[in-house]
Amino acid sequence: MNATVSKQTVLIADDEPNIVISLEYLLEQAGYRVIVAHDGQEAFEAVVRERPDLVLLDVMLPRLSGFDVCQKIREDAALQRVRVVMLTAKGREVEMSKGIALGADAYVTKPFSTKELLAQIAEQLGALPGA
Repeated sequence: MNATVSKQTVLIADDEPNIVISLEYLLEQAGYRVIVAHDGQEAFEAVVRERPDLVLLDVMLPRLSGFDVCQKIREDAALQRVRVVMLTAKGREVEMSKGIALGADAYVTKPFSTKELLAQIAEQLGALPGA
């Protein structure tokens, strides 16, 4: 049996450089493999190509919104294992309901506690079959 543990992969889809930099650092320190996308189209292409374990998906993205990306992920049977955590400054009930209705696994509003976000990621990844 191979003793190497493959790192779980997290895709950060956000167009705010400061958030991307801090999340990337935080997640790498926590032992995740991190990939980054700066707009919705790039995010969806990265999901298809990389098959990350989890996507941190900002709602307000150029080209395709986070809602559109989430919907496209959920419509693709090959991507059913991908966990989606919506990350947004839009904390209104209507946005949260829409995100969950489109298949998001969780919703985190900005500003967020990094400790809470890491706990949410660990919880989502722990919920993966075979994890």
